[in-house]
Amino acid sequence: MEARLNLFENAVAGKFLKYIVSADKAVHGSGVPAATQELVKLRASQINGCGYCTDMHYKDAIAAGEEPTRLNLVAAWREATVFTDAERAALELAEQGTRIADAAGGVTDEAWQAAAKHYDEDALAGLVALIALINTFNRMNVITRQPAGDYQVGMFG
Repeated sequence: MEARLNLFENAVAGKFLKYIVSADKAVHGSGVPAATQELVKLRASQINGCGYCTDMHYKDAIAAGEEPTRLNLVAAWREATVFTDAERAALELAEQGTRIADAAGGVTDEAWQAAAKHYDEDALAGLVALIALINTFNRMNVITRQPAGDYQVGMFG
């Protein structure tokens, strides 16, 4: 598969990517554990059918020491025994936040309250920002058909 647009060589796309990568840095100090961030990014990318981000976040998580079994079970997290209650709450919030168009009510109060049991206000803000950002990255990559499989850990600095 060949990309429709080179996001890194196009001036407008490149400028936009710099801004959203910069916004992503705010999430790192929010109190959301790094492992949870990767699980959330991986799950949203799976839902959105973004092969590029699925590949990236799987490889980044492995490089950070995540267990392959947990990553392989992200798509079936409800049935898996390898996730903490806090991770489950974050994954539920990520799914509902990613599937807003599929549900007239958006994110349920139950999903929000479950996340609020495990994360303080800064971490909740971080989760919301993370979910919004990964969905932005997913949409850019899916729309432009960015091919998956060639990502190397650390290639973006």
